[in-house]
Amino acid sequence: MSAIDDDTIGAGHGRPEVRELIAEMTLDEKLAQLVGLWQGVDREGGAVAPLQDAMDTVEQSFADFAAHGLGQITRHYGTRPLDPREGLATLAAKQRWLRENTRLGIPAIVHEECLTGLAAWQAATYPVPPAWGATFDPPLVERMAARIGRTMAGLGIHQGLAPVLDVIRDMRWGRVEECISEDPYHVAVTGAAYVRGLQSAGVAATLKHFVGYSDSRAGRNLAPVHAGPREVRDILEFPFEVAVRDAGARSVMNSYAEIDGVPVAASADHLTGTLREEWGFTGTVVADYFAVAFLQTLHRVAEDGGDAAAQAITAGIDIELPTGVTYLEPLKQRIADGRLGMDVVDRALERVLRQKAELGLLDPDWHPGPGPAADVDTEEDRALAATLAERSVVLLRNNGVLPLGGAGATPGRIALIGPNARSVSAMFGCYSFINHVMPHHPEHDAGLRVETVEDALRREFATADIVTEQGTGVDDGTTDGIPAAAGAAAGADVAVVVVGDRSGLFGRGTSGEGCDADDLELPGAQRTLVEAVLATGTPTVVVLLTGRGYAIEWLLDSAAAVVQAFFPGEEGAGAIAGVVSGRVNPSGRMPMSLPRGAGAQPYSYLHPPLGAASSVTNIDTAPPVRYGFGLGYTRFDYENLTVDSETVDVADAIGCAVTVRNAGDREGAEVVQLYASDPVASVTRPLAQLVAFARVPLGPGESARVHFTVPTRLLAFTDRHGVRIVEPGDIGVSVRRDAGDVILEHTVRLVGDTHLVTGAEPRLSTADISPNPPPPTGA
Repeated sequence: MSAIDDDTIGAGHGRPEVRELIAEMTLDEKLAQLVGLWQGVDREGGAVAPLQDAMDTVEQSFADFAAHGLGQITRHYGTRPLDPREGLATLAAKQRWLRENTRLGIPAIVHEECLTGLAAWQAATYPVPPAWGATFDPPLVERMAARIGRTMAGLGIHQGLAPVLDVIRDMRWGRVEECISEDPYHVAVTGAAYVRGLQSAGVAATLKHFVGYSDSRAGRNLAPVHAGPREVRDILEFPFEVAVRDAGARSVMNSYAEIDGVPVAASADHLTGTLREEWGFTGTVVADYFAVAFLQTLHRVAEDGGDAAAQAITAGIDIELPTGVTYLEPLKQRIADGRLGMDVVDRALERVLRQKAELGLLDPDWHPGPGPAADVDTEEDRALAATLAERSVVLLRNNGVLPLGGAGATPGRIALIGPNARSVSAMFGCYSFINHVMPHHPEHDAGLRVETVEDALRREFATADIVTEQGTGVDDGTTDGIPAAAGAAAGADVAVVVVGDRSGLFGRGTSGEGCDADDLELPGAQRTLVEAVLATGTPTVVVLLTGRGYAIEWLLDSAAAVVQAFFPGEEGAGAIAGVVSGRVNPSGRMPMSLPRGAGAQPYSYLHPPLGAASSVTNIDTAPPVRYGFGLGYTRFDYENLTVDSETVDVADAIGCAVTVRNAGDREGAEVVQLYASDPVASVTRPLAQLVAFARVPLGPGESARVHFTVPTRLLAFTDRHGVRIVEPGDIGVSVRRDAGDVILEHTVRLVGDTHLVTGAEPRLSTADISPNPPPPTGA
């Protein structure tokens, strides 16, 4: 099941029609349905949302706030450590109160964060989105999201604030760790898989952050965006279009950004024109936390809270989150004095109530439970988390030192060095409960069983003598421990140095929301530490546990091996140890280009010819590691790239096939990547763009024929008149090991008149993998 529908969660049978219900409601009852309520936030302990302490959010009792009803309950489980069984019981009590003590008896939608798993105490926590991207395995992401959805549904949760579909544009931005990839097609396919998985469990997915948030000036959080309409249309919006049209996403959250001077929260062009009128979206648009109030306080396009509320609801924001700062009294006053018509309120209300009907909340026999509490971190969850983590690890360099367990040559002494070697939090991103909420509650245990890299390596290399030294902190800049770390490395057979990020919020980490960077060196004194270890001459494996890509060209030239792991979740340490030992053959591929330096940002491999190195500038922005790159412990060969036809109608699809063979001596998985290029067009086009991919597992000597069908719609762009078109002409089709490493290529000619793109056309490629018969014995 790919989307929420009547068969999944009911359609409100037996209740009055939504419009009849609206006709019964008072203004207070209407507005109550358009806001959330956020209780239990420790306002003294530190922010978990932007500028929450600056908002006028006076605490009220549940009964006082919800006297006329309530639209949503905000993060009931995700605000403080709460035992799931206790949480389910108290949530049920709130819902029963709404049923029994408000005139209309309408329950509230419960929403939670769920980017890396349900963000609640004790709940399973998976790798961050760049790790999903590194797997190039959307079906696996869909399975993960379905598991997350089942956990949420079992706890009475109806809506998840995920996935993030922002396209990575600048590595300095702290929220890179929440994004899937720098390629919009890659984001679209993977994000749509997440939506289908979550909604298969009856939990509405919320697309974040529509639109432009990741393209901020200087990589700063909540900064202005100055992207042209073509970049917005062709790059930034595409993943959202796919998630709405192909995956049936039921909710969208606005971006905090202002694009060319217009805040998205007040943009009817985006929230109504594009989203609803063009794409046919019928779900709800929810405000990012405090985004409506920000129209007054940050963007300064509203004179007061009532003006902000009127602009937002008119533009298309149906629900104010996390609580009712502007959509209650300020909006009520605007209606009372005639400056806003009731029809605008009723439009939003109808969408909200229809979603409640979809979720079954208007059914007369709906009841809140409590039922038996779900086990929120099952063995199935952990096995899936381990698979995802293993497939996400990217081997960036290897001079032959890895795997350490190859041919039985386990080293006798391993020096394990670095600030992330013993860190539990280094496994997780900023939207994990461990890093998002638990720092404000040090009196509680983490609530999860999590190995550190040290724990996993000691288990993996049970007979080795492992000596540990921290050397320095993640970002404290201390160097006192570096001599001891270098000494440990000098006396070892091999050194494993685990460095990288600490994820947090609003400056409390080196990666995460509000943790932006002004340079892209490893934080603190970590480079000094690594260089001191390298100087000993001991073969050194550097493990990067990060949320973004760092400028590590120096490291790629000097380390024996470099392993990249984007915060890999509760089973991540085992995945890293498995790659180091050889138990896991790494198959991850880079979902982003590693930066040459901060001065080369923003950067995307999707640049036109003018964005490449040339003789007219002394600066080369080419990345030291390209998008799509990754090594493994076997070798794959390609042959026989063919196309179904040399000429293709401009409104049809390109068919092509290639054979891939495992030419090594161990099982592995190859990510077959297909790119297209448009050498001559009416506007400048990327040198190459990803149009299809397939993850292909093969045993030694095995081969497969991979056939791709690529809709010409993927070659569309916005022309000089603002119209989406596909032009006739030659198209280059190439199989590559990464965005710049061409293996085989072919040319196809698109024929016919220029084609205007419609919404009914396919937006995603398909791949058919046919195993070839094994070669004859002795061949």
